Amino acid sequence: MKIRYSHILLDACCILNLCASGHLLAILKTIPAQVGIAQVVQKRELISLRRLEDKENEEATQFEEAIAQGLLEVFDFKSEEEAETFVNYVFELKDDGESATCAIAVHRGWAIATDDKKAISFFQKRAPHLQILSTPEIIKHWSEETNLDLVALRDSLNAIREKARYIPPNSHFLQSWWQSAMK
Repeated sequence: MKIRYSHILLDACCILNLCASGHLLAILKTIPAQVGIAQVVQKRELISLRRLEDKENEEATQFEEAIAQGLLEVFDFKSEEEAETFVNYVFELKDDGESATCAIAVHRGWAIATDDKKAISFFQKRAPHLQILSTPEIIKHWSEETNLDLVALRDSLNAIREKARYIPPNSHFLQSWWQSAMK
């Protein structure tokens, strides 16, 4: 996986999938760019990762640790233009997290990672020059960079399927790789 930009913003769906794998920190360490999320994603979209009633939640713990270690940076709007673009995108996308991620990436010229079909289509129209990555690409990269054994890879993919309820669509170019790794 080659990232052509200094930063990559993960949409809520991708960060949830990576957290569900149980290996968020290890995955983020292999990405050859600064990885971030929009503050809107952190605050509004990742409610499912929050700690409940003093019970430890491994996904929430890894998410918080990724931020503390600087592996995952939280970005807020830094200009009126970004905030205005966000509002316009919300009108079209009907999703705060995807809209914030797209607005920041477009204005700063950063890559984005999302698995949402509507967001991908929207982003390709608004900024066709920017790179769009997906959970399968990130997971495949991590598995190759760390020489992950097939059992650990299968366990991670199963965790993503079960906890995040994600499998790549048949149209995804890595769908057959994902299915083969699940066997």
